Amino acid sequence: MVSTYPVKVQPSGYQYLSIVDVSPNQQLLPLSAKVIDHDFLEIGGCDVKTLVQQFGSPLYILDELTVRTACQQYRDAFNKYYKGHSQVLYASKAWNCLAVCAIVASEGLGIDVVSGGELYTALTAGMSPDKIYLHGNNKSHHELMFAVETGCTIVVDNWYELKTLVAILLEQDEQDQAKKIRIMLRLTPGIECHTHEYIRTGHLDSKFGFDPNDLPEVFSFVSQQSRLHCVGVHAHIGSQIFERQPHRDLAAVMVQWLREAKQYNLELAELNVGGGLGIKYTESDDPPSIEEWSRAICEVVQNVCAEENLPLPKLLCEPGRSLIATGGVTAYTIGSTKTIPDIRTYVTIDGGMSDNPRPITYQSVYRAVVANKMSAPLTETVTLAGKHCESGDILIKNVQLPKTEPGDVLVVMTTGAYNYSMASNYNRLPRPAAVLVANGEANLILQRETYQDIIRQDCLPERLK
Repeated sequence: MVSTYPVKVQPSGYQYLSIVDVSPNQQLLPLSAKVIDHDFLEIGGCDVKTLVQQFGSPLYILDELTVRTACQQYRDAFNKYYKGHSQVLYASKAWNCLAVCAIVASEGLGIDVVSGGELYTALTAGMSPDKIYLHGNNKSHHELMFAVETGCTIVVDNWYELKTLVAILLEQDEQDQAKKIRIMLRLTPGIECHTHEYIRTGHLDSKFGFDPNDLPEVFSFVSQQSRLHCVGVHAHIGSQIFERQPHRDLAAVMVQWLREAKQYNLELAELNVGGGLGIKYTESDDPPSIEEWSRAICEVVQNVCAEENLPLPKLLCEPGRSLIATGGVTAYTIGSTKTIPDIRTYVTIDGGMSDNPRPITYQSVYRAVVANKMSAPLTETVTLAGKHCESGDILIKNVQLPKTEPGDVLVVMTTGAYNYSMASNYNRLPRPAAVLVANGEANLILQRETYQDIIRQDCLPERLK
């Protein structure tokens, strides 16, 4: 690997199956990445350029080793540092599809879902309902009924939802009246953290969760509902967080809520601290490792419970981005180039804001390499432009690359989280395919959409035919 590249890639011959001590969220490329024949990027034992030739581009590529390693590190850290029971849940909004759900289920994780569609996918992938937690600040009547029928845990977000759920239970057949429904209560802890405004969810001015001032009334109401089995409380303070202190503060506040619930004869046995651990998107990013973050959470919950003389609750967390992002990359084919003297050079790719809306939405910054020129010197500073009819469709500004030509394969790193899940058909572009790579084998996990798929839901009135 030539030192001009700002990423570390394993040299050819590296036995990547032995990786155990590397925290995926602190890497820019998947754990199995290496360079073969000096120039070609390989992931999961598969040459990226060959994958593009076989499956087309843009192409989402997911490294199974990286995802499983992240799952195992979360699971093992909580088992190691927490003396009570624990359960790691994958926040599947980051990337919810059958294959990803099946992988995390096989590693013993549960799943956090935020819609009926995500719930249906998790169930279809084989996830046990007792390991599924349904979130959302405006769950529909249908989604609540679906959740009740499946037996998953419902994380109740507000008064409207709580009362709607009670009404649904009253409407059930007599034979179902004896069944209790597991719920958790989501609360807004009032904790600030340094992250993007749109992904900061723990401060008081948030659309999520009950206000802490409503806690006595909420606890009182829930304690009077014979059909509701309130198992615990939930809070989440945001996403892409590097600081440890906000999570320590959150855990301490939540343990106080468990103590307060006892006044209403509610024995809350679960505490869900959410997720939010950040990842390395650029060389300057320095997030804590999965183990460091997990240890901090476990220690503060145990310490505060000891101070309050409370039994240890079952401790839950919900990593999303830090579990899936680094395992994913997106491969594009380079097309046209436009140089504006003394201003900038645009290099165009065959995708953009429809397969990765995060740069235009959150001003997110990514890094990229040319998968078939990994040893070439970085001689150009260019702006990577998408193909959509929007001036703002810019994937990366001022990125250093080798001299590129049409047909070169560009790889954008750390795109496993919120790229496929937020993808659209803007300009009626079909959404890309996705492949899962491991041990030299690539398996299609999402088919590329076709033009027929694009118009499948269109309806043409007879009078317009």
